[in-house]
Amino acid sequence: MIKNKLTETSLKTSDFYFDLPKELIAQHPSEPRDAARLLVLDRNSKTIEHRIFRDITEYFRPGDVLVINDSKVIPARIYGHKAGEGSAAVEFLLLRQKSLDRWEVLVKPGKRLKPGATVIFGEGLLSATIDEIVEDGNRIVTFSYDKSRGNLFSILDEIGHMPLPPYITEEIRDNSEYQTVYANEEGSSAAPTAGLHFTEELLDKIRAIGVKIVPVMLHVGLGTFRPVKADNIKDHIMHSEFFSVTEQAAETINSCRRSGGRIICCGTTSCRTLESCSDENGVVHAMCDDTGIFIYPGYRFKATDALITNFHLPESTLIMLVSAFAGTDFVMDAYKTAVEEKYRFFSFGDAMLII
Repeated sequence: MIKNKLTETSLKTSDFYFDLPKELIAQHPSEPRDAARLLVLDRNSKTIEHRIFRDITEYFRPGDVLVINDSKVIPARIYGHKAGEGSAAVEFLLLRQKSLDRWEVLVKPGKRLKPGATVIFGEGLLSATIDEIVEDGNRIVTFSYDKSRGNLFSILDEIGHMPLPPYITEEIRDNSEYQTVYANEEGSSAAPTAGLHFTEELLDKIRAIGVKIVPVMLHVGLGTFRPVKADNIKDHIMHSEFFSVTEQAAETINSCRRSGGRIICCGTTSCRTLESCSDENGVVHAMCDDTGIFIYPGYRFKATDALITNFHLPESTLIMLVSAFAGTDFVMDAYKTAVEEKYRFFSFGDAMLII
């Protein structure tokens, strides 16, 4: 597993708190997607611009590379009942694939689901046997289904529900709203939300500038959104997530750097992926691995020159990563400005470009 390489810091979790009016939490994406607002932070001049997301093309240069996370959100929330007497209602949230049909899941309620118990979903389309109980009370389960109907993801498409964050309380119109237009590799429990602002047309305009768009993959887990509970951020234990970078992706990124181009990461997941597979010289290496990298102020970025990101939860690992990239005071001042200017926050909210 990729571990952290961090310098010392005395920052406290409370340094990343800000007040957010509930009405600024976006319940639906912008329509069209690229009509979201864009707050542009220049790290050198310490200036802020207010733009529209489609204006982002003005900040790209020929020879740059835009790195995107093409992980696809699966309908990971399923509802069923325990087999046998009582038929108690059960909710599963698929968190992490361990092997083909073996997953780590969050179970509600979990007290009665001991190893060996079976849960039935979709009127028998899918069943799960509890194999073991692991950290945080999660279960490792093995799913069973009629293989003639396809794979597990096909079954989830029939009976599953999109795992929207708890702060999104309104129903989405269809599952595509919580999916990037370039989503491809199934396995995420949450969307890489910075990419939700892109349309196919906007991506074509970016390519026309002379920018290469390079996919990497990191399956987003729910731990991404959890606030840090430790008082000192160094005491926080980061969740791990599976990522993959191909030889072709690594070579394109490295060629860009050799030629003097910039690596622009779309989202904290793309950034964490590159920082996990880069050496001290900023050379990206192709690999598949788990990463538990926790980036906070004091971290030296090796492979990221600019960052596209959303507005994140207070005291989250995400706002800490953004603060590491642009400076804590600058970022927290920008968040204060965003609140005053009534930007929309979190997964379906507006965006920030840091250059």
